[in-house]
Amino acid sequence: MSDPSISRVPESVDAWRMVAAQREFEGRIPLASMARLRDGLLEPEGDARFTLAFGTDALRLPYVELRVEAELPLECQSSLQRFLLPVQLVQRLGLVRDEADEAALPEGYEALLVDADGELKPAELVEDELILALPVVAVAPGAEVVEREFVPGAEETAEANPFAALAGLKKR
Repeated sequence: MSDPSISRVPESVDAWRMVAAQREFEGRIPLASMARLRDGLLEPEGDARFTLAFGTDALRLPYVELRVEAELPLECQSSLQRFLLPVQLVQRLGLVRDEADEAALPEGYEALLVDADGELKPAELVEDELILALPVVAVAPGAEVVEREFVPGAEETAEANPFAALAGLKKR
């Protein structure tokens, strides 16, 4: 990620101009500056390293390829201990002007709706992808799995049975 032809990423870019110029950017974003992601982290320490490469494919479809590397500090829900979740992702986003164009994207592309003005905020794009990478339930690799068999009692089964109330009405 240290190619001299790669530029530092600005706060906002014109996606359509970047595609035409086939530009590539790289940068780092502190996790603490990502307000939406921060809520899902144990603490907002560290940063995300990323590369954005704009271009067109063989079918002349405009895209941006996003590569992100980060270590997200999470709390294991099994052990309640801090652990770092390594995230390395590559996402090719097909740039579309209208939601109807999404169906024309080939396999392996995710749609990214871009207005006619082409404004794209790279930091928000990186944050979106990291939010999607967060697990629903954070469990550290190698954490002991807690499995228990739950067998409801007769009273719980009767309460949960929707027909139990009807049976009571029928006896009247």
